[in-house]
Amino acid sequence: MTHLTELYNHLDPMMRFYWTVALVTSLVFVIQFILTFVGIGDTDSDFDFQSDVDASAGDTLDTGGAMQLFTVRNFINFLLGLGWGGVCFSSITQNHLLLALLALATGAVFVAIFVAIFKQAKRLESNGAYQIKDCVGQVCDVYLRIPANRSGQGKVQVSFGGSVQELAAATNGDAIASGTKVYITSLLDDHTVLVEKA
Repeated sequence: MTHLTELYNHLDPMMRFYWTVALVTSLVFVIQFILTFVGIGDTDSDFDFQSDVDASAGDTLDTGGAMQLFTVRNFINFLLGLGWGGVCFSSITQNHLLLALLALATGAVFVAIFVAIFKQAKRLESNGAYQIKDCVGQVCDVYLRIPANRSGQGKVQVSFGGSVQELAAATNGDAIASGTKVYITSLLDDHTVLVEKA
């Protein structure tokens, strides 16, 4: 440990800066990654340094938009690239200005790479999503008996792009037994459909 400390103290001040940024941000990045992996950290929990943009639009770079570039996650990614870029490119050039430019460029590339990764992850995540309005007009099966004349709700199983979803269902007519084929005529709300026998 003493030997490492001596090596660190004998570094050029600029190299000391790059090594410090690289090591500290690597530690933060690993912690951030672990928290995200176990579901505690989330891209939506980043602090957004944005003004004059409607936050309700949900348009962040982490989720695929281009309005909110400055997030804590992107800042960490930038510093990670900056630090390791400075460390790695120091063996190529001794020119401090060129080294700084290369380190800054590496930081920008790191941000772009991680933004692309999160965009792809969000796209994969949303592939299993569905819009309930898309089920109107479909024929489906009754899963739980539907009471007559909207006196209660049953359940139907509807297929959305290969995945099956269960939705609450009501009918204006007679009760409909489980296993019956029904036709979805309209939506009653965001979670309930109106059906009739097919």
